[in-house]
Amino acid sequence: MALKNVGLICAMFVLTSIQPAFAWYDFGHEAVACIAYNKLNQHTKDRVSSLLKLNPYYSKWLDQVPAGASQADKEMKVFVLASTWADAIKRDPEYKADGADGGNKPDGQQCAENIGYSDKRLHKYWHYADRPFTPDGTPLPPYVTPNAQTQIDVFRATLASDSSDQLKSYDLVWLVHLIGDVHQPLHCVTRVIHDDPKGDKGGNDCKLVGKPDNLHSLWDGAVGDDKALQPAITFAQNLPDAKKSQSKKGDTKTWVDESYKLARQKVYKSPIGKSNGPFEMTDKYKQQARKIGEERVELAGARLADLLNNELK
Repeated sequence: MALKNVGLICAMFVLTSIQPAFAWYDFGHEAVACIAYNKLNQHTKDRVSSLLKLNPYYSKWLDQVPAGASQADKEMKVFVLASTWADAIKRDPEYKADGADGGNKPDGQQCAENIGYSDKRLHKYWHYADRPFTPDGTPLPPYVTPNAQTQIDVFRATLASDSSDQLKSYDLVWLVHLIGDVHQPLHCVTRVIHDDPKGDKGGNDCKLVGKPDNLHSLWDGAVGDDKALQPAITFAQNLPDAKKSQSKKGDTKTWVDESYKLARQKVYKSPIGKSNGPFEMTDKYKQQARKIGEERVELAGARLADLLNNELK
């Protein structure tokens, strides 16, 4: 029995290790949600709180709120915790990978279905909008849909419609998460080179020396990776406000285009070379990644708030 357990653990480790990294770690998603929540008007706060009560993880979120928290603080923290639901279900045995390539690519019209919490598919391909580019002339693979960009637009339309609160609840938690995702530059690009003609999966195949061992993970953790909730909230509260001219840019394609441009101009730069590495990272590069990460987290939060205040019915 012990040997079987060891084998099972090893198999789980292998399966976990081959999956693409999450976008931002929980820390980054929680910071985005905290920024957004603090910019919501009271009507919208009440509305999102009522919708989150319909999520199957609601009691789990409440359990993570410190005893004695005020009602307002409790509702804020639940919203912040809800931002990680779309990643948390990847560790939930009730949810199954769907699609092709280990669940990382859609493979039919059913992959775009929006049916609510009865859907136990992981939809991992909803987390990114990997637009391919090549620095060496390698033919580009197709830009795959559905993806984060298409789904954000679907979820926005649902929240602005007369759809059921059950569906709106499902779409809300996905939307909060995906808006964070598309503001992480490596969730909107895949670099195609001669030795990697299918693309590097948003930097997952671009290897680094040491830890983190790939470019995607470095950017996921650019703003922090603390597992506790309060550090993410404190971090978010100390970020300077995004410029209104930027935070009011509400077109999903604009957000994806920005991240794609940042990836090409700022992410795939020295010491990242023309291959898939491994590359030795520099402090200068890491500092630049953190600066960009902070700007993108703040923008994501401000844009999420603007969307919910103006579109949620």
